[in-house]
Amino acid sequence: MRIVPKGGHLEQTDQTLIRAAARELTEETGVDLARIAVVSQNPVYIEFGRVPPRPAIAEPEHFHLDLGYCFTTAHADIGSIQESQVTSAAWYSLSIAERLVGPRIARCRGGNDAASRNDT
Repeated sequence: MRIVPKGGHLEQTDQTLIRAAARELTEETGVDLARIAVVSQNPVYIEFGRVPPRPAIAEPEHFHLDLGYCFTTAHADIGSIQESQVTSAAWYSLSIAERLVGPRIARCRGGNDAASRNDT
């Protein structure tokens, strides 16, 4: 099983980066936008890197900038997933999510990498 945080690309209708992240979260998982809250206005991670060309889909080499935001909710049911991009969606406890995803969760919680590894 491969765990990948929800995400996507900016669209012309996105007014802010956070709104783009929330839109992708709701599009891909069906989570009700009204039932989530952003934890911080600042990204919890920023990653930049080279993406090699993918001739099979005619995609040239390019560079990718990922910004990750942390959202929280008390009662969000997973709705209809975007099957063209997502095979499944599930909620995990923080301790399990930290093991699956790694230090990004610790940063979301305000911790550091070592604390994330030691409290599970």
